This record gives sequence, structure tokens and C-alpha cells, in this order.
Amino acid sequence: MATKVAHIRATTVVPSLSAPAANTLYLFIKRAFDVCFAAVLLVLLSPLMALAALAIALDSPGPVIFRQKRILGDQDLSDGHDPAERVFEFYKFRSMIHKADESVHQRYVENLINGGAKPAEGSGQKLYKLHADSRITRVGRLIRKTSIDELPQLYNILRGEMTFVGPRPALPYEVHQYKPWHMQRLTVTQGLVGLWQVMGRNELSFEEMVALDAEYVRRRSLWLDLRILLATLPAVLSCRGAR
Repeated sequence: MATKVAHIRATTVVPSLSAPAANTLYLFIKRAFDVCFAAVLLVLLSPLMALAALAIALDSPGPVIFRQKRILGDQDLSDGHDPAERVFEFYKFRSMIHKADESVHQRYVENLINGGAKPAEGSGQKLYKLHADSRITRVGRLIRKTSIDELPQLYNILRGEMTFVGPRPALPYEVHQYKPWHMQRLTVTQGLVGLWQVMGRNELSFEEMVALDAEYVRRRSLWLDLRILLATLPAVLSCRGAR
């Protein structure tokens, strides 16, 4: 993993500027890109999203869109507040039965963070993910494998709650299990894709995932964001680390 991370590292966005000025410019350009690109994708992908919505509605009863509370990023953790208090409404296409028992995932996440979860093997892959989850619908398996279920988060990006590139938004019960160093991933805006996805997705342990997120927080720049975005399409098309 260290070799892969080293390969994708990038320098500062504008070396000639002071660090605060370079960071301000980076965040401004990043936000402008988020708004423009998310708006364009919502238009271009609207037929695919409509088809996915129809398939979900015909496959199982319940709402097409799944809404869930996730932790907001850009948190200043120096004041001692509970980061799980700052949340936003996170959108996905529903891939599970309506009102699925969330305690199943909660127990798994607790074991995963605390090192008690072992990778499950399926389709020749060993993944850190719930195996044979009976809560997932037939259409849900397809949209998860192709990442179509994530498309409604383009709306979260337009609202400024998320960005294209950054650590994935955490769940409140997940954050309550974090070690102090895990909190680094909450100090930047949470993203649609990140180093974790392009470096192996669910093939990586939780500690490896957080290490990649921390690496991104330290090294983030326009160049690194672009490299992650360009690496995302092959990762999605190959369905690597997905189930």
C-alpha cells in the first residue's frame, strides 16, 4: 500500500504562493469545479438515473431514494465537540429492502474498526464487506456493483455538503468507534471518491482506508484530485472491490 500511495502523491497546487493563499485558491477552484461538473453530470446522467429509479420501484416496495444522516466534513476538532453532532442528509438510490435492520451493519462496522472483522471471500475477491447480506435487493446488487447507487450524491455536492474528491462520509455510530488519529479524515469536506476507492476499495482494511484518507488530507491538491478522478472510471468499470 505504501508504494501505491507514494506513486500518487502530489506537490502543492501553486508552489509560488504562500500556503494560506494557495489553499484558498485551491478550495475556490475545487468548489467551482464541483458545482459545474455536478450540474453537467446530473443532466447527462438523468436518463440512467430515471431508469435506475424505475427498476428500483418495480423491484421492491419503498422509496427510490435512501436518506441517511452522515457526518459533515471540514470539522475543527480542537474545541472538543462531538463530531457526530454535525450531520447532513446523505442520498443514495435504495439498494436494500425498505426499513432494513441497521443494527446488522452497525455491529459489523464496530468489529471492522476494532479489528475483529475478517475479509469475506466471494467471486475470487477477499473483501471487507458484509457477505451474503439478505437485506440487499436484486436491483440493489446491480446498482451497488456498478456504483449507480451513488449518483444521487451529485445533489449533495451541489448543496456543498460533499465534494467530488475526499474521504467518504462517515456514519455517526462509526465515528463513535474512532481512535483519535482516525478523526483526521473528518477535517476536510467528505467526498464521492477518494484514494480508498482507487487503491482497492473494500479489499482494504479499515486501518488501510483511514491511512489513505489521512494521506489525502496531508497531500490534497488540484493535481492529486485530478489523478484520483481519472483513476476512478477504470476502478468503477472493473468493479474492483465492489459487491
